[in-house]
Amino acid sequence: MPRYEFRCRECATTFEVERPMAASADPADCPHGHADTVKLLSTIALGGRSGGPARPAMAPAGGGGCCGGGCCGG
Repeated sequence: MPRYEFRCRECATTFEVERPMAASADPADCPHGHADTVKLLSTIALGGRSGGPARPAMAPAGGGGCCGGGCCGG
């Protein structure tokens, strides 16, 4: 089940709530009893292959050019 991160505007506590995706936009109460919370945009980190720098997902596998160095002579 997905986890959603919220922050309380009254006490600045950050907390997570586990709920179905259908309820992702529902408000959440702070663990300290406050109701003024905001849902945070969480990000995840994806790494590349181990042992080397990550390359952009859409980068060509071969060298040079728009098509990987085939017909454009790149």
